[in-house]
Amino acid sequence: MTYVTFPTGKSLDFTAIGRLCIDLNANEINRPMEETMTFTKYVGGSPANITIGMSRFGLKTAFIGKIADDQMGRFIADYLQKNHIDTTNVVTDHTGAVTGLAFTEIKSPTECSILMYRDNAADLRLTAEEVQEDIIAQAKVLLISGTALAQSPSREAVFQALQYAKKHGAVIVFDLDYRPYTWVSPEETAAYYNLAAEKCDIILGTREEFDMMERFEANPEHSDNVTASKWFDYSAKIVIIKHGKDGSIAYTKDGEGHRAQSFPAKVVKTFGAGDSYAAGFLYGVMQGWTLEKSMEFGSAAACIVISSHSCSDAMPSAEAVHDYIERCNGGEITAS
Repeated sequence: MTYVTFPTGKSLDFTAIGRLCIDLNANEINRPMEETMTFTKYVGGSPANITIGMSRFGLKTAFIGKIADDQMGRFIADYLQKNHIDTTNVVTDHTGAVTGLAFTEIKSPTECSILMYRDNAADLRLTAEEVQEDIIAQAKVLLISGTALAQSPSREAVFQALQYAKKHGAVIVFDLDYRPYTWVSPEETAAYYNLAAEKCDIILGTREEFDMMERFEANPEHSDNVTASKWFDYSAKIVIIKHGKDGSIAYTKDGEGHRAQSFPAKVVKTFGAGDSYAAGFLYGVMQGWTLEKSMEFGSAAACIVISSHSCSDAMPSAEAVHDYIERCNGGEITAS
């Protein structure tokens, strides 16, 4: 069954708007950050990672965002271009804003944390006027992420992008990507998340992220069915609720909950899993696969990324994901 129909005759498969930052991943793993002395630099930010993932799968991609007028900003732009991502709408800030930094701590494969520096971040300075309608008009899919809604003028830029996507028939994906330290209050967060989600065709988030959105609603049992059914009254066709180790469930308007096979992984760290899962799942849906097959592909992509030190650099090719699935099913790969 086809749950989402993608427009045809578009020159871009996928575009995303939002956070562009630098990940500084600890080289000395299995120790606290206080004892970590060296880090390796990568491009980061959930929407950036997802776009890189889609590009690695061979899709034509673009990004809409803002970078600092400094060495870090130029590093990000160069990386996107080297990964065949159209940067026509990646704008350079000239107000003195800086590139956001995310230092990662890898205490153990299951105990990881991120220390974020987001004061005066350039990506949150993107304005509505700087969002190019033509880029979105060319795209089959627009992905937004929650962090870009946290402050003005980025918030207005996202809503302008949503308006263009609606106008031109793009499928809209919302990666909830909730980072509490970016927001002023839980009330503000819930209000803007809900306003954005009403316009989206595919919504992906963790159970905890949906709980945050339901701050003013009655769902004391944290029921996935209650959560998903609300969004089918708006634009949603697919709602994915992630439950960590217990896997993900994709809900559809017909009331079905779709689950898929998960795969073992040699886990190095936990971050990056959600971004690679989103890229893999969306790629599968765009290929016309079943939801189960798309979810399996996303799960395998996530396993590859969490088995690596990086997030963006580790985003696999489609061939690598298919190979990983075959090796897991053949018993060559087992959990660490």
